[in-house]
Amino acid sequence: MSRPPAGAPLRVALLGCGVVGTEVASLISSQSDELASRVGAPLELVGIAVRDASKPREGIEGTPLAELLTDEAESLVRRADIVIEVMGGIEPARSLLLSAIESGASVVTANKALLAQDGPTLYAAADAAGVDIYFEAAVAGAIPIVRPVRESLAGDHVERILGIVNGTTNFVLDRMANEGLELDVVVKEAQDLGYAEADPSADVDGHDAAAKAAILASLAFHTRVRLEDVAVEGIMGLTAQDIAWARSTDQVVKLLAIAERTTEGVVVRVHPALVPSSHPLAGVHGAFNAVFVEARSAGELMFYGRGAGGQPTASAVLGDLVSAARHRVLGGKGPVESSYAQLPVLPASQARTRVQIRLDVQDRPGVLAKVAAVVAEHGVSIEAVRQAPGEEVAHLVVTTHEARQEALDATVEALREIDVVDTVVSVLRVEGS
Repeated sequence: MSRPPAGAPLRVALLGCGVVGTEVASLISSQSDELASRVGAPLELVGIAVRDASKPREGIEGTPLAELLTDEAESLVRRADIVIEVMGGIEPARSLLLSAIESGASVVTANKALLAQDGPTLYAAADAAGVDIYFEAAVAGAIPIVRPVRESLAGDHVERILGIVNGTTNFVLDRMANEGLELDVVVKEAQDLGYAEADPSADVDGHDAAAKAAILASLAFHTRVRLEDVAVEGIMGLTAQDIAWARSTDQVVKLLAIAERTTEGVVVRVHPALVPSSHPLAGVHGAFNAVFVEARSAGELMFYGRGAGGQPTASAVLGDLVSAARHRVLGGKGPVESSYAQLPVLPASQARTRVQIRLDVQDRPGVLAKVAAVVAEHGVSIEAVRQAPGEEVAHLVVTTHEARQEALDATVEALREIDVVDTVVSVLRVEGS
Protein backbone atom coordinates (compact mmCIF):
# COMPACT_ATOMS: atom_id res chain seq x y z
CA MET A 1 0.00 0.00 0.00
CA SER A 2 1.71 3.19 -1.20
CA ARG A 3 1.48 6.41 0.79
CA PRO A 4 0.32 9.52 -1.12
CA PRO A 5 2.56 12.61 -1.36
CA ALA A 6 2.24 14.94 1.63
CA GLY A 7 -0.87 17.08 1.33
CA ALA A 8 -2.25 15.17 -1.68
CA PRO A 9 -5.94 14.26 -1.46
CA LEU A 10 -7.03 10.65 -1.12
CA ARG A 11 -9.32 9.60 -3.96
CA VAL A 12 -12.50 7.93 -2.71
CA ALA A 13 -14.85 5.94 -4.96
CA LEU A 14 -18.38 5.09 -3.89
CA LEU A 15 -20.23 2.05 -5.25
CA GLY A 16 -23.98 2.44 -4.80
CA CYS A 17 -26.23 5.44 -4.35
CA GLY A 18 -29.26 4.16 -2.48
CA VAL A 19 -30.33 5.39 0.94
CA VAL A 20 -26.97 4.60 2.56
CA GLY A 21 -24.85 5.65 -0.43
CA THR A 22 -26.59 8.99 -0.71
CA GLU A 23 -26.00 9.67 2.98
CA VAL A 24 -22.33 8.64 2.74
CA ALA A 25 -21.75 10.93 -0.26
CA SER A 26 -23.47 13.84 1.48
CA LEU A 27 -21.44 13.42 4.67
CA ILE A 28 -18.13 13.20 2.82
CA SER A 29 -19.02 16.42 1.04
CA SER A 30 -20.46 18.36 3.99
CA GLN A 31 -17.83 17.27 6.53
CA SER A 32 -14.81 17.56 4.25
CA ASP A 33 -12.82 19.88 6.51
CA GLU A 34 -13.41 17.82 9.66
CA LEU A 35 -12.60 14.57 7.87
CA ALA A 36 -9.39 16.05 6.48
CA SER A 37 -8.35 17.05 10.01
CA ARG A 38 -9.03 13.57 11.37
CA VAL A 39 -7.28 11.80 8.51
CA GLY A 40 -4.37 14.14 7.92
CA ALA A 41 -5.21 14.67 4.24
CA PRO A 42 -8.21 15.79 2.20
CA LEU A 43 -10.69 13.14 0.99
CA GLU A 44 -11.82 13.66 -2.59
CA LEU A 45 -14.93 11.81 -3.74
CA VAL A 46 -14.01 11.06 -7.38
CA GLY A 47 -17.08 9.14 -8.48
CA ILE A 48 -20.33 7.43 -7.49
CA ALA A 49 -21.03 4.25 -9.45
CA VAL A 50 -24.66 3.46 -10.27
CA ARG A 51 -26.45 1.28 -12.82
CA ASP A 52 -28.00 4.24 -14.66
CA ALA A 53 -26.15 7.55 -14.30
CA SER A 54 -28.91 9.46 -16.11
CA LYS A 55 -31.59 8.59 -13.55
CA PRO A 56 -32.49 11.45 -11.16
CA ARG A 57 -31.69 10.61 -7.54
CA GLU A 58 -33.25 12.15 -4.47
CA GLY A 59 -30.65 13.87 -2.32
CA ILE A 60 -28.15 14.00 -5.20
CA GLU A 61 -30.06 15.69 -8.02
CA GLY A 62 -29.34 19.41 -8.21
CA THR A 63 -26.16 19.19 -6.14
CA PRO A 64 -22.50 19.00 -7.24
CA LEU A 65 -22.61 15.31 -6.33
CA ALA A 66 -24.81 14.64 -9.38
CA GLU A 67 -21.78 15.31 -11.59
CA LEU A 68 -19.97 12.39 -9.95
CA LEU A 69 -22.53 9.77 -11.01
CA THR A 70 -21.12 7.21 -13.42
CA ASP A 71 -22.00 3.78 -14.76
CA GLU A 72 -18.29 3.01 -15.37
CA ALA A 73 -17.71 1.24 -12.05
CA GLU A 74 -14.72 -0.82 -13.18
CA SER A 75 -12.66 2.18 -14.31
CA LEU A 76 -13.72 4.12 -11.21
CA VAL A 77 -12.39 1.60 -8.70
CA ARG A 78 -9.07 1.36 -10.52
CA ARG A 79 -8.30 5.05 -9.99
CA ALA A 80 -9.25 5.22 -6.32
CA ASP A 81 -7.21 5.01 -3.12
CA ILE A 82 -10.23 3.86 -1.09
CA VAL A 83 -13.39 2.19 -2.40
CA ILE A 84 -16.63 2.25 -0.40
CA GLU A 85 -19.15 -0.43 -1.40
CA VAL A 86 -22.79 -0.04 -0.36
CA MET A 87 -24.46 -1.49 -3.45
CA GLY A 88 -25.21 -4.88 -1.89
CA GLY A 89 -25.57 -8.27 -3.52
CA ILE A 90 -22.84 -10.70 -4.52
CA GLU A 91 -22.08 -9.59 -8.07
CA PRO A 92 -20.85 -7.23 -9.37
CA ALA A 93 -19.83 -6.12 -5.84
CA ARG A 94 -17.40 -9.02 -5.38
CA SER A 95 -15.62 -8.51 -8.72
CA LEU A 96 -15.42 -4.75 -8.25
CA LEU A 97 -13.92 -5.05 -4.78
CA LEU A 98 -11.36 -7.57 -5.99
CA SER A 99 -10.45 -5.20 -8.83
CA ALA A 100 -10.07 -2.36 -6.36
CA ILE A 101 -7.82 -4.42 -4.10
CA GLU A 102 -5.75 -5.59 -7.07
CA SER A 103 -5.26 -1.92 -8.00
CA GLY A 104 -3.99 -1.14 -4.50
CA ALA A 105 -7.11 0.43 -3.02
CA SER A 106 -8.30 -0.14 0.52
CA VAL A 107 -11.93 -1.23 0.85
CA VAL A 108 -14.84 -0.31 3.12
CA THR A 109 -17.99 -2.41 2.67
CA ALA A 110 -21.40 -2.78 4.28
CA ASN A 111 -22.14 -5.95 2.31
CA LYS A 112 -23.06 -8.61 4.87
CA ALA A 113 -24.26 -11.14 2.29
CA LEU A 114 -20.98 -11.00 0.37
CA LEU A 115 -18.81 -11.25 3.48
CA ALA A 116 -20.84 -14.16 4.87
CA GLN A 117 -20.67 -16.03 1.57
CA ASP A 118 -17.17 -15.22 0.34
CA GLY A 119 -15.41 -13.04 2.90
CA PRO A 120 -12.22 -15.16 3.04
CA THR A 121 -11.52 -14.49 -0.65
CA LEU A 122 -11.65 -10.74 -0.03
CA TYR A 123 -9.65 -10.97 3.20
CA ALA A 124 -6.92 -12.99 1.51
CA ALA A 125 -6.75 -10.64 -1.47
CA ALA A 126 -6.51 -7.57 0.79
CA ASP A 127 -3.80 -9.19 2.92
CA ALA A 128 -1.77 -10.16 -0.16
CA ALA A 129 -2.05 -6.62 -1.57
CA GLY A 130 -1.19 -5.00 1.76
CA VAL A 131 -4.42 -2.98 1.90
CA ASP A 132 -7.20 -2.66 4.46
CA ILE A 133 -10.69 -4.12 4.39
CA TYR A 134 -13.15 -2.70 6.92
CA PHE A 135 -16.78 -3.75 7.39
CA GLU A 136 -18.24 -2.32 10.60
CA ALA A 137 -21.47 -1.35 8.83
CA ALA A 138 -22.10 -4.91 7.64
CA VAL A 139 -23.37 -6.26 10.97
CA ALA A 140 -25.45 -3.81 13.00
CA GLY A 141 -25.54 -0.38 11.40
CA ALA A 142 -24.21 2.30 13.72
CA ILE A 143 -23.54 -0.13 16.58
CA PRO A 144 -19.79 -0.63 17.00
CA ILE A 145 -19.59 -4.41 17.33
CA VAL A 146 -17.12 -5.63 14.67
CA ARG A 147 -14.23 -3.58 16.07
CA PRO A 148 -14.82 -4.58 19.72
CA VAL A 149 -15.06 -8.29 18.86
CA ARG A 150 -12.17 -8.21 16.38
CA GLU A 151 -9.85 -5.92 18.35
CA SER A 152 -10.96 -5.02 21.89
CA LEU A 153 -11.70 -8.65 22.81
CA ALA A 154 -8.80 -10.12 20.84
CA GLY A 155 -7.05 -11.04 24.10
CA ASP A 156 -10.15 -12.60 25.64
CA HIS A 157 -12.05 -15.83 25.10
CA VAL A 158 -15.53 -15.13 23.72
CA GLU A 159 -17.94 -17.85 24.78
CA ARG A 160 -21.26 -16.77 23.32
CA ILE A 161 -22.97 -14.02 21.35
CA LEU A 162 -26.71 -13.39 21.36
CA GLY A 163 -27.90 -10.69 19.05
CA ILE A 164 -31.02 -8.90 17.89
CA VAL A 165 -29.48 -7.90 14.57
CA ASN A 166 -32.53 -7.31 12.38
CA GLY A 167 -34.54 -4.18 13.16
CA THR A 168 -37.50 -5.13 10.97
CA THR A 169 -38.28 -8.34 12.84
CA ASN A 170 -37.71 -6.70 16.20
CA PHE A 171 -40.19 -3.97 15.25
CA VAL A 172 -42.72 -6.61 14.17
CA LEU A 173 -42.39 -8.71 17.32
CA ASP A 174 -42.47 -5.64 19.56
CA ARG A 175 -45.68 -4.39 17.94
CA MET A 176 -47.25 -7.84 18.24
CA ALA A 177 -46.41 -7.89 21.95
CA ASN A 178 -47.68 -4.38 22.67
CA GLU A 179 -50.80 -4.34 20.49
CA GLY A 180 -51.81 -8.01 20.25
CA LEU A 181 -51.71 -7.84 16.44
CA GLU A 182 -51.16 -10.76 14.07
CA LEU A 183 -47.86 -10.98 12.26
CA ASP A 184 -49.06 -10.27 8.72
CA VAL A 185 -50.75 -7.05 9.87
CA VAL A 186 -47.56 -5.75 11.47
CA VAL A 187 -45.36 -6.76 8.53
CA LYS A 188 -47.60 -4.62 6.31
CA GLU A 189 -47.25 -1.76 8.80
CA ALA A 190 -43.44 -2.17 8.73
CA GLN A 191 -43.52 -1.93 4.94
CA ASP A 192 -45.63 1.22 5.06
CA LEU A 193 -43.16 2.81 7.50
CA GLY A 194 -40.14 1.85 5.39
CA TYR A 195 -38.75 -0.66 7.89
CA ALA A 196 -39.41 -3.59 5.55
CA GLU A 197 -38.91 -4.00 1.82
CA ALA A 198 -41.72 -4.81 -0.61
CA ASP A 199 -40.37 -8.37 -0.39
CA PRO A 200 -39.62 -8.76 3.33
CA SER A 201 -38.42 -12.36 3.10
CA ALA A 202 -34.73 -11.60 3.81
CA ASP A 203 -35.82 -10.16 7.16
CA VAL A 204 -38.77 -12.29 8.26
CA ASP A 205 -37.20 -15.56 7.06
CA GLY A 206 -34.04 -14.83 9.06
CA HIS A 207 -31.50 -14.70 6.19
CA ASP A 208 -30.35 -11.14 6.94
CA ALA A 209 -29.66 -12.09 10.57
CA ALA A 210 -27.92 -15.31 9.47
CA ALA A 211 -25.36 -13.42 7.37
CA LYS A 212 -24.56 -11.17 10.33
CA ALA A 213 -24.33 -14.18 12.65
CA ALA A 214 -21.80 -15.84 10.33
CA ILE A 215 -19.61 -12.72 10.34
CA LEU A 216 -19.74 -12.32 14.13
CA ALA A 217 -19.03 -16.01 14.74
CA SER A 218 -16.02 -15.93 12.41
CA LEU A 219 -14.57 -12.96 14.29
CA ALA A 220 -15.38 -14.19 17.79
CA PHE A 221 -14.13 -17.74 17.42
CA HIS A 222 -11.25 -17.21 14.93
CA THR A 223 -12.89 -19.79 12.71
CA ARG A 224 -14.33 -19.46 9.23
CA VAL A 225 -18.10 -19.72 9.48
CA ARG A 226 -19.98 -19.64 6.18
CA LEU A 227 -23.55 -18.57 5.60
CA GLU A 228 -24.54 -22.15 4.87
CA ASP A 229 -23.20 -23.16 8.31
CA VAL A 230 -25.93 -21.12 10.02
CA ALA A 231 -29.21 -22.87 10.85
CA VAL A 232 -32.02 -20.45 10.08
CA GLU A 233 -35.65 -20.24 11.17
CA GLY A 234 -37.71 -17.08 10.62
CA ILE A 235 -40.69 -15.58 12.39
CA MET A 236 -43.48 -16.32 9.88
CA GLY A 237 -44.87 -19.19 11.95
CA LEU A 238 -45.47 -17.03 15.02
CA THR A 239 -48.97 -15.99 16.08
CA ALA A 240 -50.40 -13.37 18.40
CA GLN A 241 -51.24 -16.23 20.78
CA ASP A 242 -47.55 -17.24 20.94
CA ILE A 243 -46.65 -13.69 21.92
CA ALA A 244 -49.44 -13.51 24.49
CA TRP A 245 -48.37 -16.79 26.10
CA ALA A 246 -44.81 -15.49 26.32
CA ARG A 247 -46.02 -12.45 28.20
CA SER A 248 -48.07 -14.64 30.58
CA THR A 249 -44.84 -16.43 31.54
CA ASP A 250 -42.91 -13.15 31.95
CA GLN A 251 -41.00 -13.58 28.70
CA VAL A 252 -40.79 -11.89 25.29
CA VAL A 253 -40.21 -13.37 21.85
CA LYS A 254 -37.16 -12.14 19.93
CA LEU A 255 -35.51 -13.27 16.71
CA LEU A 256 -32.02 -14.09 17.96
CA ALA A 257 -28.73 -14.68 16.18
CA ILE A 258 -26.77 -17.01 18.44
CA ALA A 259 -23.13 -18.00 18.07
CA GLU A 260 -21.60 -20.14 20.78
CA ARG A 261 -18.44 -22.08 21.48
CA THR A 262 -18.93 -25.57 22.91
CA THR A 263 -16.43 -28.20 23.96
CA GLU A 264 -16.92 -29.89 20.57
CA GLY A 265 -16.85 -26.81 18.32
CA VAL A 266 -18.94 -23.84 17.20
CA VAL A 267 -22.72 -23.71 16.69
CA VAL A 268 -24.38 -20.77 14.93
CA ARG A 269 -28.14 -20.42 14.59
CA VAL A 270 -30.92 -17.88 14.00
CA HIS A 271 -34.44 -18.47 15.29
CA PRO A 272 -37.24 -16.98 17.39
CA ALA A 273 -36.71 -17.53 21.10
CA LEU A 274 -38.32 -16.75 24.41
CA VAL A 275 -36.20 -14.34 26.44
CA PRO A 276 -36.88 -13.69 30.14
CA SER A 277 -38.13 -10.17 30.78
CA SER A 278 -35.19 -9.68 33.16
CA HIS A 279 -32.61 -10.16 30.37
CA PRO A 280 -31.18 -6.95 28.78
CA LEU A 281 -32.23 -8.10 25.29
CA ALA A 282 -35.87 -8.20 26.39
CA GLY A 283 -35.84 -4.43 26.69
CA VAL A 284 -34.78 -3.81 23.07
CA HIS A 285 -37.82 -2.24 21.42
CA GLY A 286 -38.87 -1.03 17.99
CA ALA A 287 -36.38 -1.23 15.14
CA PHE A 288 -33.36 -1.13 17.44
CA ASN A 289 -30.62 -3.78 17.51
CA ALA A 290 -28.51 -5.11 20.35
CA VAL A 291 -25.68 -7.62 20.65
CA PHE A 292 -24.99 -9.36 23.97
CA VAL A 293 -21.48 -10.80 24.31
CA GLU A 294 -20.33 -13.25 26.97
CA ALA A 295 -16.53 -13.41 27.36
CA ARG A 296 -14.42 -15.34 29.85
CA SER A 297 -12.56 -12.35 31.34
CA ALA A 298 -14.65 -9.33 30.32
CA GLY A 299 -17.89 -10.98 31.42
CA GLU A 300 -21.17 -9.79 29.93
CA LEU A 301 -21.19 -6.86 27.49
CA MET A 302 -24.08 -5.34 25.54
CA PHE A 303 -23.94 -3.10 22.48
CA TYR A 304 -27.16 -1.27 21.62
CA GLY A 305 -28.36 1.20 19.01
CA ARG A 306 -29.88 1.71 15.58
CA GLY A 307 -29.01 -1.21 13.37
CA ALA A 308 -30.13 0.11 10.00
CA GLY A 309 -31.09 3.23 8.07
CA GLY A 310 -29.17 5.75 6.01
CA GLN A 311 -27.64 7.89 8.74
CA PRO A 312 -26.75 5.14 11.27
CA THR A 313 -25.16 2.93 8.62
CA ALA A 314 -23.35 5.88 7.04
CA SER A 315 -21.89 6.70 10.46
CA ALA A 316 -20.25 3.26 10.60
CA VAL A 317 -19.05 3.56 7.00
CA LEU A 318 -17.38 6.90 7.68
CA GLY A 319 -15.71 5.55 10.78
CA ASP A 320 -14.14 2.83 8.65
CA LEU A 321 -13.27 5.36 5.96
CA VAL A 322 -11.33 7.47 8.46
CA SER A 323 -9.43 4.40 9.74
CA ALA A 324 -8.50 3.24 6.25
CA ALA A 325 -7.54 6.76 5.17
CA ARG A 326 -5.30 7.31 8.21
CA HIS A 327 -3.35 4.20 7.31
CA ARG A 328 -2.89 5.49 3.77
CA VAL A 329 -1.52 8.77 5.11
CA LEU A 330 0.43 7.70 8.19
CA GLY A 331 1.30 4.12 7.34
CA GLY A 332 0.26 1.00 9.15
CA LYS A 333 -2.49 -1.50 8.47
CA GLY A 334 -5.74 -2.61 10.03
CA PRO A 335 -6.39 -6.10 11.41
CA VAL A 336 -6.37 -9.07 9.05
CA GLU A 337 -8.52 -12.20 9.12
CA SER A 338 -7.92 -14.39 12.16
CA SER A 339 -8.97 -17.98 11.48
CA TYR A 340 -6.17 -19.80 13.26
CA ALA A 341 -8.48 -21.74 15.61
CA GLN A 342 -10.19 -23.70 12.82
CA LEU A 343 -12.78 -25.05 15.25
CA PRO A 344 -15.30 -27.57 13.90
CA VAL A 345 -18.57 -25.89 12.88
CA LEU A 346 -21.35 -28.11 14.19
CA PRO A 347 -24.95 -28.53 13.04
CA ALA A 348 -27.66 -26.87 15.11
CA SER A 349 -28.77 -30.30 16.31
CA GLN A 350 -25.73 -30.22 18.62
CA ALA A 351 -26.72 -26.97 20.30
CA ARG A 352 -27.90 -27.12 23.90
CA THR A 353 -31.05 -25.16 24.65
CA ARG A 354 -34.40 -25.26 26.42
CA VAL A 355 -37.82 -25.29 24.81
CA GLN A 356 -41.37 -24.33 25.72
CA ILE A 357 -43.88 -26.69 24.11
CA ARG A 358 -47.54 -25.72 23.93
CA LEU A 359 -49.92 -28.66 23.54
CA ASP A 360 -53.66 -29.12 23.15
CA VAL A 361 -54.36 -32.31 25.11
CA GLN A 362 -57.36 -34.37 26.20
CA ASP A 363 -58.83 -33.12 29.47
CA ARG A 364 -58.80 -36.42 31.35
CA PRO A 365 -56.78 -38.12 34.10
CA GLY A 366 -53.30 -39.46 33.25
CA VAL A 367 -52.51 -36.98 30.48
CA LEU A 368 -49.65 -35.27 32.31
CA ALA A 369 -48.12 -38.60 33.28
CA LYS A 370 -48.10 -39.75 29.63
CA VAL A 371 -46.56 -36.50 28.44
CA ALA A 372 -43.90 -36.62 31.17
CA ALA A 373 -43.07 -40.24 30.28
CA VAL A 374 -42.49 -39.38 26.61
CA VAL A 375 -40.26 -36.46 27.54
CA ALA A 376 -38.23 -38.64 29.93
CA GLU A 377 -37.82 -41.40 27.31
CA HIS A 378 -35.74 -38.99 25.22
CA GLY A 379 -33.43 -37.98 28.04
CA VAL A 380 -35.10 -34.62 28.55
CA SER A 381 -36.32 -33.37 31.91
CA ILE A 382 -39.24 -31.04 32.60
CA GLU A 383 -38.61 -27.77 34.41
CA ALA A 384 -42.21 -26.55 34.65
CA VAL A 385 -45.75 -27.36 33.50
CA ARG A 386 -48.72 -25.04 33.24
CA GLN A 387 -52.25 -26.20 32.44
CA ALA A 388 -55.27 -24.16 31.34
CA PRO A 389 -58.35 -26.44 31.41
CA GLY A 390 -61.09 -26.22 28.78
CA GLU A 391 -64.39 -27.96 28.15
CA GLU A 392 -63.04 -30.87 26.10
CA VAL A 393 -59.41 -29.94 25.41
CA ALA A 394 -56.85 -28.62 27.90
CA HIS A 395 -53.92 -26.41 27.00
CA LEU A 396 -50.63 -27.67 28.42
CA VAL A 397 -47.39 -25.64 28.43
CA VAL A 398 -44.25 -27.68 29.10
CA THR A 399 -40.87 -26.00 29.66
CA THR A 400 -37.83 -28.28 29.60
CA HIS A 401 -34.42 -28.13 31.17
CA GLU A 402 -31.47 -27.67 28.83
CA ALA A 403 -30.82 -30.52 26.41
CA ARG A 404 -29.36 -31.11 22.97
CA GLN A 405 -31.53 -29.81 20.16
CA GLU A 406 -31.67 -33.24 18.53
CA ALA A 407 -33.14 -34.74 21.72
CA LEU A 408 -35.66 -31.92 22.00
CA ASP A 409 -36.69 -32.36 18.35
CA ALA A 410 -37.19 -36.08 18.87
CA THR A 411 -39.27 -35.36 21.99
CA VAL A 412 -41.60 -33.03 20.10
CA GLU A 413 -42.07 -35.54 17.28
CA ALA A 414 -42.90 -38.27 19.80
CA LEU A 415 -45.43 -36.03 21.54
CA ARG A 416 -47.24 -35.52 18.24
CA GLU A 417 -47.88 -39.27 18.07
CA ILE A 418 -49.39 -40.04 21.47
CA ASP A 419 -53.16 -40.34 21.75
CA VAL A 420 -53.63 -37.81 24.56
CA VAL A 421 -52.10 -34.99 22.47
CA ASP A 422 -54.45 -33.42 19.94
CA THR A 423 -52.03 -30.79 18.61
CA VAL A 424 -48.54 -29.49 19.21
CA VAL A 425 -49.50 -25.84 18.98
CA SER A 426 -46.02 -24.32 19.06
CA VAL A 427 -42.42 -24.96 20.05
CA LEU A 428 -40.18 -22.07 21.06
CA ARG A 429 -36.65 -22.23 22.35
CA VAL A 430 -35.83 -20.44 25.61
CA GLU A 431 -32.57 -18.45 25.65
CA GLY A 432 -30.84 -16.00 27.92
CA SER A 433 -31.71 -17.64 31.22
